[in-house]
Amino acid sequence: MELLIKGKKHKLEDTELVGIINVTPDSFYPNSRYSKKEKIMDDLLQMVELGLRIVDVGGESSRPGAEPVPCSVEIDRIVPVIEVVKKKFPDLLVSVDSYHPETVEAAMSAGADILNDITGLQNSDLVQIVNRYGTAVIIMHMQGTPKTMQENPHYVNVVKEVSSFLFDRAREAIANGIDKRSIIIDPGIGFGKKHQDNLELLRNIDVFIRSGYPVLVGHSRKSFIGNILNLPVEERLEGTLAVTAYLFLKGVNFIRVHDTKQNLRVIRTLKALRIS
Repeated sequence: MELLIKGKKHKLEDTELVGIINVTPDSFYPNSRYSKKEKIMDDLLQMVELGLRIVDVGGESSRPGAEPVPCSVEIDRIVPVIEVVKKKFPDLLVSVDSYHPETVEAAMSAGADILNDITGLQNSDLVQIVNRYGTAVIIMHMQGTPKTMQENPHYVNVVKEVSSFLFDRAREAIANGIDKRSIIIDPGIGFGKKHQDNLELLRNIDVFIRSGYPVLVGHSRKSFIGNILNLPVEERLEGTLAVTAYLFLKGVNFIRVHDTKQNLRVIRTLKALRIS
């Protein structure tokens, strides 16, 4: 399998970690918040040395109950970070976590390589931007909006409903000019899902893998892990690493995480243990 980004083919031979860079004051995990570019660069240097190849930059929190911020604020937060990351680490792929066309346009102009759209690429303006820049796109499922998604999410068959939505959105994207090789799908763990919904999606992740699209999962420190272990967000590292190992063994292409160093070490260990 390969991912097409700006005309270049990227071989997907193994699981890739996507390191989270939250340039927000209210991300649900406080330790993931960055306020200084110098701190970002110091941490990225360590992560790149461990093998990180992709980062996801976000300037608006998508935690449950979060309010949207003006695009001007979001742009001011993320564009300087994207510019300095691409200057210092030109081979590092940068994903922009936004669903606002104005923000996405500014991010792509600054050098971003991937759009991470939590709204499932339902905005035609975003489709046009992806086509214009030739970037890849992550199409995620979310029931509701960040502000309302956890009020009372409901599914009859969560795996069928989420997979059908993603496959339909991917087909629509292709029909509107986006190359199939540029599409990644994400079941949206924690985005408009109850505890059992998240577990059911993870237990059936093969349904998404068999689709032929690269799959991304973002489970890092989320509430379902807290529910399993009865722990607050600050103490969910071990649970996160357990799910990372599970997803690696399942063959998920991309795993989006906060604690990049620890997760990279888990992946490196599993690769060494695997029989070719």
